[in-house]
Amino acid sequence: MPENRKIYILDPKKISPETIAVAFAKTSRSPESFEQIASELTDTKSAQFHEKWVVGYGHSSVAEHAVLHIALENISRLAVECLESNRLASYTEKSSRYQVWDQNHFFVPAELDQSGTLTPYLETSRRIFSNYKTAYRKVHAYLEQRYPRQKDESSGAFAQRLRTTSADGCRYFLPASSLANVGMSINARALEHAIQKMLSHPLQEVQEMGEEIKNVSLQHVPTLVKYANRNDYMVNVREQIIALAKDLPLNSPTANDWCVCTGCDPDAVTRVLAALLYRYSQLSLEQARDSIQSMDERQQQNIADCLLGHRKSHDIPLRELEYGYLGFDLVLDQGAYFELKRHRMMTQTAQAFTPALGYAIPQLLVDAGVSHLFRTTMHDAAQLFHAIAPTFPPAAAYILPNAFNRRVMINMNLRSALHLIKLRSAPNAHFSIRRTAQKIGEIIRRQYPILSPYFQAAAPETSQTITEKYFFDTRVMV
Repeated sequence: MPENRKIYILDPKKISPETIAVAFAKTSRSPESFEQIASELTDTKSAQFHEKWVVGYGHSSVAEHAVLHIALENISRLAVECLESNRLASYTEKSSRYQVWDQNHFFVPAELDQSGTLTPYLETSRRIFSNYKTAYRKVHAYLEQRYPRQKDESSGAFAQRLRTTSADGCRYFLPASSLANVGMSINARALEHAIQKMLSHPLQEVQEMGEEIKNVSLQHVPTLVKYANRNDYMVNVREQIIALAKDLPLNSPTANDWCVCTGCDPDAVTRVLAALLYRYSQLSLEQARDSIQSMDERQQQNIADCLLGHRKSHDIPLRELEYGYLGFDLVLDQGAYFELKRHRMMTQTAQAFTPALGYAIPQLLVDAGVSHLFRTTMHDAAQLFHAIAPTFPPAAAYILPNAFNRRVMINMNLRSALHLIKLRSAPNAHFSIRRTAQKIGEIIRRQYPILSPYFQAAAPETSQTITEKYFFDTRVMV
């Protein structure tokens, strides 16, 4: 008689992450059940296995079965950037849209002790947070009067609407030093690389965070992360290219270069449709491509409709959509960048956070009568940045609020783009990331007409109407 199917969970409350990883690894050569294998293991035997096979022979995939859930509290939003740059992990962080920051809820970098800028940093930071709270109260009062409670709106819904809308505008005050809590779930293989990146980072806070993550992780995966150390390769590349780039000419930025398509593959539709035909036939790829190219537009549209036209709202499109690639060079405010960076399946290259590209002014702050307070805050922050930067360039970014713009290059496939447009153009998304998602969608629809019906935004607006409605200015230079 054939064996009955059996599906169960190895309980991490009873078995350590390293032992679970070994139990899964041993099944490749053992006929025993996972439970039987695990029962014969000890933490010492598991460590010996990992020393031999993972560390000694480089079978790193075994470490992916050991998963840790790490809680990080009171780390700066600047440190969060490095933490969340690791693609193969899951994160949930404190939101600047749904929580209001306290007066002294900011990080103080140790680098400033040596620069003589500690006192002005503390004074400016406290002033920024005080201005943030003042602006929040005024914006909240303005919204309460300008957009009163609707007849069919509950008191709770009304309060939530006022709070979220106020926070959406006032988050532009919050600096990169703002403290956040982050929950991270990550496997030991990805964690080792993440720790290396942190220990190789130029900020002392991030290095210390890496050490602390390593120390707490060693209690649960003592073998799999103990060799995670500073990576000289990462450090040397960064330092050498910074030295090279500082002597290169820099053109003045223009307001129209905020979303530039740098690599929209003209053959993307053929690649995607040919891949789909290839999957469900016995054709070679060359034959599938020839077949697609010989079809008229109506026939190609029918295949595209098979791929994308009948999905329900939660259906994930087939992977063949990944054969089409595109890239963008973006300038967006730091708040929008923080939401973009969560799309980790794309490739992102962000430049250093500086005041060089100016800052955005939300229309709401102007309407609520706090634009002068906002401008003064931005100029104070930029002035202190320039005082800190000659001595400690990376640490100077702590003082910069979310309003300042950031340049980031992204490359992604059409599957990732579809997810980005759907999620970030939704009415409940922040208007700054909606603007970016709408613009990317507009370019894709123009570039690939056959795919246009399936890359529609989730809200009936455009990047231009968002700019006109929600922004007084998108790039005020300082």
